[in-house]
Amino acid sequence: MTPTLFQILILGLVQGAAELLPVSSSAHVIAAEKLMKLDPSSPQMTFVLIMLHTGTMVAVVAYFWKAWKRTFFSSAAAFTNAALRVFVATLVSGAVFVAFNYLIKRFVFKGSSGAEIEDLFSNLHLISGSLAAAGLLILYAGLKARTPGPQAEAPVGDGRMMSTAQASVIGLLQGFCLPFRGFSRSGATISTGMLLGLPRRVSEEFSFALAVVITPPVILRELMRLSHSGGGSGLGPQLVPGLVGMVCSFAAGLGALKWLSGWLEHGRWYLFGVYCLGAAAAVFALSSFGY
Repeated sequence: MTPTLFQILILGLVQGAAELLPVSSSAHVIAAEKLMKLDPSSPQMTFVLIMLHTGTMVAVVAYFWKAWKRTFFSSAAAFTNAALRVFVATLVSGAVFVAFNYLIKRFVFKGSSGAEIEDLFSNLHLISGSLAAAGLLILYAGLKARTPGPQAEAPVGDGRMMSTAQASVIGLLQGFCLPFRGFSRSGATISTGMLLGLPRRVSEEFSFALAVVITPPVILRELMRLSHSGGGSGLGPQLVPGLVGMVCSFAAGLGALKWLSGWLEHGRWYLFGVYCLGAAAAVFALSSFGY
């Protein structure tokens, strides 16, 4: 079923808000698609999701640009230190994803030709479990790091606030998130940074720097997968609605980032974990009704 403009607008709002909040955009978008009787694995929906991801990526750059100029781009040494940590974390994430991809194809799909991790995207039971796992991690990190009042700002760009080992652990958790829809990438990486003793603002800025690096390859991979499957033909009519959805996801993403920063800095991070646990129960119930 081809999505209507109204459905794309709804998905744009859901994607834009949920992508940048630690609540898993994939879980929310897939649940919304199923409620609207849309197929998450169809070429049309894959294309729409690519457009929506692009909108949220631009929102991240727009929101954090001033902060990154003060940290990552404050000097050549700061940029080198920050880039090294982003590179290490991304490299670890890629290695974990490749390993998961191989193991899932080998043991879950039994080496079936043409099987992809994306085939798991519409499994609501798996999404529910991933949401619950993310919720517990966020809840634990939020309660452990909770302190009265906003936390003092701390720079990440000079390289002294984060070690290469800490960046590697954050990258490891990010790699675990990639194949499992429902396991929030931002929730896992920010929570891991907090549990490693990093200031909340440092964890947040580093997490979304990783998002800007990893999102373009993910989008490119989806476009290539769509092209190789032959599903890219006939998507011309979806271009304009997709652009509208992209603008919608951009606006929703900016609002979501302001919300996230406010709760994170004022010790309310754990509430996102509570929400994820509730969402996990809702998704599980949704699967019980045959969606």
